[in-house]
Amino acid sequence: MRSINKVMLIGHLAGDPEVRETKSGKKVARFSVATNYESSGDKKKQYVDFHRVAAWSKLAEVSAKWLKKGMGVYIEGHLRNDSYEKDGQKRTMTEIVLDNLNILKWGKNEVGVEEVTA
Repeated sequence: MRSINKVMLIGHLAGDPEVRETKSGKKVARFSVATNYESSGDKKKQYVDFHRVAAWSKLAEVSAKWLKKGMGVYIEGHLRNDSYEKDGQKRTMTEIVLDNLNILKWGKNEVGVEEVTA
C-alpha cells in the first residue's frame, strides 16, 4: 500500500520569513502561515491555526525576496516531523516542507496568483 504525504493551504503570512544558511551552504527560509476557520453548530466561533513552513534552496531565496507579513499565499508541500531535546525534555516539531508557492493578490482592484516552483 502506498501512502500520501501532501499538504495544501491557503492563508496569510504570520511574519516575515527568516533565512538561514546550513553548515553545508544550503539556504532555508522559515515562516508561519495562518489559516482561519469557523466552527459548525449553533455557536459559531472563529479559530486560527498557525503552520510552520520551511522553504529550501530556490524557494528559500524567492520567499526571502517576495514574502512579507500579511501576504496571502497558497502553498503545497509535505509534512516532516522532527524531534529534539531542550532543557532535558524531548520535544517534537511538525513543519511543512514547501514544494510549491503561489503568492495571492487580494485587493479591491486586483485578484491574481503568481506561481513559483522549485
